[in-house]
Amino acid sequence: MTNLEEITIAELQQALTAGHTSAVALTQAYLTRIADLDKPLGLNSVIELNPAAVEIAEALDAERRTSGPRSPLHGIPMLLKDNIDTGDSMQTSAGSLALVGQPAAQDATVAAKLRAAGAVILGKTNLSEWANFRATHSTSGWSGRGGQTRNPYALDRNPSGSSAGSAAAVSANLCAAALGTETDGSIISPSSHCGIVGLKPTVGLVSRAGVIPISHSQDTVGPHTRCVADAAVVLSCIAGEDPRDPATRGCMAQDYSQFLNADGLRGARIGVLRGDGFTGYSDAADVIFESSLAALRETGAILIDPVQIPSMDALRKDPAELIVLVHEFKRDLNAYLATRQGVPARSLAEVIAFNQTHAEREMPFFDQEMMILAESDPFSEDIYQAAAMRGRRLAGKAGIDAALAEHGLDALIAPTDAPAGMIDLVHGSTHRGDSTSLAALAGYPIITVPAGMWLGLPVGLSFIGSAWSEATLIRLAYAFEQATHARKAPQLLATVNLAMAAQELLRRPQKTAEAILAQVLRGMQVSAQP
Repeated sequence: MTNLEEITIAELQQALTAGHTSAVALTQAYLTRIADLDKPLGLNSVIELNPAAVEIAEALDAERRTSGPRSPLHGIPMLLKDNIDTGDSMQTSAGSLALVGQPAAQDATVAAKLRAAGAVILGKTNLSEWANFRATHSTSGWSGRGGQTRNPYALDRNPSGSSAGSAAAVSANLCAAALGTETDGSIISPSSHCGIVGLKPTVGLVSRAGVIPISHSQDTVGPHTRCVADAAVVLSCIAGEDPRDPATRGCMAQDYSQFLNADGLRGARIGVLRGDGFTGYSDAADVIFESSLAALRETGAILIDPVQIPSMDALRKDPAELIVLVHEFKRDLNAYLATRQGVPARSLAEVIAFNQTHAEREMPFFDQEMMILAESDPFSEDIYQAAAMRGRRLAGKAGIDAALAEHGLDALIAPTDAPAGMIDLVHGSTHRGDSTSLAALAGYPIITVPAGMWLGLPVGLSFIGSAWSEATLIRLAYAFEQATHARKAPQLLATVNLAMAAQELLRRPQKTAEAILAQVLRGMQVSAQP
C-alpha cells in the first residue's frame, strides 16, 4: 500500500485483514513518507525514529497469521510525543538536551498499552520544549533538541503547541495516529491549527505514569487523529486504571467506538459559548463558528445561544491555575527525574543550570523564567491547596457543571482557536482564543474537530463536557464531522496561497447589516433592545 493520504485506522485494518498490505509494508511506507517530506520540506515534526519499527512490524505480521489481530491497532504505525517514556533505544527528552543520554528504563503506561494492542511505535515527535513550561514568551513547536516544527498548511505558520509535532505529523499523513499531552491547550490548540481531531480526556481516564510532567492536577494524555473514529479507537486502547497513577483508580474506561453515531446530534442540547474569550477575538474564527452553528441546527441539534459560565468573571481574575502549575511543576518534575539515570540533569535546579551552561543551544530565542519561578517555590502549601480547590470548583462545579445543569445541556461549544499565526522567534507565540482553560482547570474532557478553512488555514470547533463525558463528546463530534467533512488535507505549502484562498472568501455569502449587528452585539454581550 503506497497511498497513505487520509487513510483511516479502520481502512488500514481492513487492508491488513484482507492481506492487501502488511504491518511491515505500512511501516516502511510511513518511514519513506517521513524521509521524503518531514526534514526535506522543513516540517520537522519527527524528532527521532524507532530503529526497531520494522522488526516489531515483522513480529506483528507473524502473530496475525498465527493467532489473528490483538486489537483494532494491531500493525498500525503511530508516533509518540517526546515526553512519553519508551523503554527502548529511543530518547525521552521533552525536547531538551538536558535529558539526552541513557533512555528511560521502562515504557510509560500508555506506550505499554499501545504495544500490548499491537501498535507499531514509529518514533517520537517534536514539541514545545518541556511542554511549553519554560519561558513566559516562548515559540510553540520549538525545542533545543528538535528545532522548530512548522504548520503543514503553510510552513511559515506556527503549528501551536505543545504537542506540535504530533499534530503536524498526523495532519501531514506521516503516521496513522499520534499521542500528545495536555496541561492547558497542548493537544487541542495544535490539533485546531493543524486541521485534525484532538481529544483531551478527563484527568484520570488515561495514565500519566512515565510521562514527563507539568502538573498532576491537569496533565493528561490523548490522541491526535485525522477523524473522530480513529480518536475513539486510540482512546479505547490507552484508557483504564493503572497502579502507577493513583488518579486512574476507578476510572470509567470503555470502548468508545460504540458511540460513533452519524445522527448523534439529533435532539442534543448544545450550549453556545460567546464572549469571555470564547468568541470576538478573531473574525475568521467567528465566521467559521457561525457556519458550524448552522450545520449543527441542520443536524437536529438544539442550540441554547448564548450560554454563560456563571463563574467566568471570578475565574478570569483568579491566579489559581498559575499557582497550581508553578507549585506542582517542581515537585512533579523532580519526582519524574529521579527515575532517570545517565542524563545530564536529574532535578529542576540541574535543568536550569544546564540551560545556563548550554545557553547557545538551549536559549537562543527565549529564556527559562517559568522554571526559575517554579524552583524558587514562591507559594506556600496553604496558598497552593486553596488555589487548587478554588480553581477546580470555579471551572468545574461552579463553571461547566453549573452551565450544563442550568440549561439541561449535553455539552458546550466554542471556536477552538484563531487560524495559525506566523512563526515568530523574536516575540514568541501569541494565543488569542481560550477554549481550553475551563476544561483544563476542572480536569474535564474537550475534543476539537475541523470546522472550516480561512485563507487556507484550518479552524476547529471544540465540544466541552463534564467529567467522564467522553462518550457523549465523541458522539456529538462524530456527528458534526460526518455532517460537515470540513477537514482538507494540507499541501505543505511554503506559505499561504493567497490567490487560491481569495476564491474561498469570494464564495462566502455576504452578511446583512442585521446579521452583522447581531454578531457585534453578541460579542459585546448586550441587547439591541432599549
